[in-house]
Amino acid sequence: MSHRNIQDGIFTTVAVAVSGVALAALLCTDAYSRAAGAEARGVHALSLEMQISCAGDCAEVDQRIVQLRKQGDAR
Repeated sequence: MSHRNIQDGIFTTVAVAVSGVALAALLCTDAYSRAAGAEARGVHALSLEMQISCAGDCAEVDQRIVQLRKQGDAR
């Protein structure tokens, strides 16, 4: 193994460790928590809008939505 390969391996190991610590720090912030919550509310609002737009017109779609909700609740 050459000296260059050893240096590259050390650099890669340090880079992966630093990025892992940075990601963990990001996930623990309030900003990330607020963004994740906003995304969840947006998905919920979109699913409600789809239910409203299909009201009466899409009986099979409504049944599928109920199935998906039950699956989601089971998790």
